[in-house]
Amino acid sequence: MSALGRVFSFFSRLGKKSRRTQFFFMLSSLPVLLALFLRLQQTLSPSRRNITGLFFYSNVILPFYVQFLVLMLALFLGTSIVLEEVEGRTLPYLISRPLPRPSIILGKYGASAMLALLMIDIGLVASFLILNAEGLGDLSFDLVLLRDLAVLDLGLLCYLALFTFLGALLKRAVLFGLLFCFGWENVLIYFPGLTQKLAIAHYLKSLIPQPPSSGFAFLRFNLEPSPPLTAVLVLLILTAVFLAAACLTFSLKEYLFEN
Repeated sequence: MSALGRVFSFFSRLGKKSRRTQFFFMLSSLPVLLALFLRLQQTLSPSRRNITGLFFYSNVILPFYVQFLVLMLALFLGTSIVLEEVEGRTLPYLISRPLPRPSIILGKYGASAMLALLMIDIGLVASFLILNAEGLGDLSFDLVLLRDLAVLDLGLLCYLALFTFLGALLKRAVLFGLLFCFGWENVLIYFPGLTQKLAIAHYLKSLIPQPPSSGFAFLRFNLEPSPPLTAVLVLLILTAVFLAAACLTFSLKEYLFEN
């Protein structure tokens, strides 16, 4: 635990200063800018005033997070946990220190997760408040926001663990990750029956309550949701399994440097 804490502290400080983190902070501000645009359009266009901010949030902002932003943050932050050390040729210096290899993976995973969660949570809260300013103090609105924060955070941790494992296992992990994100995850969930349960996205979308027919159409097309408790347990188990696999792979694999 002491080694894990040292790794986490060091890479947290390092991550805050990196250009990659700054880029992803700018990327995570896109939903906030989109929310401002939608709010302005709603204010200036009389035909859109009867459309609630919650409708815009549910059908534009939330799908952007679930279908794109969470995946991109997890992919590039997760795969870089090992690959940045290999490509930067700093791995020998890191593993030569008296640190258990699993503590390196878990410490860097924790540092990346903290940064990614901050980006997701700040952007989601800001977007929600911009679109639903008139609903502040309403418990039902607050519960919607808290639910969505919990779902996105859980999904981010699961995807981040998966891509940490891929980064430890594969040299071209980013390419495989992109195929997974925009192929497997975004196609498989539209298949009927048990097939869609092979996608992580299925369990995330199962945690979003069944909406009226006018909302969430993009998120829930052809979805046969799993029970909420089952969805949460599956996501937690997958996170633990992927992290364990990443630690085991990093401990056993010999990494070769290209000339």
